[in-house]
Amino acid sequence: MDNTVLVALISFSGTLIGTLGGIIASGKLTAFRLKQLETKLDAQSKSVAKIPVIEEKIQGINRRILLLEKDTAPYLDLN
Repeated sequence: MDNTVLVALISFSGTLIGTLGGIIASGKLTAFRLKQLETKLDAQSKSVAKIPVIEEKIQGINRRILLLEKDTAPYLDLN
């Protein structure tokens, strides 16, 4: 076999191995980043789900405050 052909085959195999290694590493990194984003999204979804409950509790607290203000208004001296 000619030396030129041998060098070309070795170069091709090195290029092929490097390319495949890069593709695999890139795929693993992408999968890792997607997993991290999914985890953050799950945490945010849980927080968003709690907001209506919190708003309802705030409305109840505001109603109680208004009732207390109405009950104590005659006793307050606002002068």
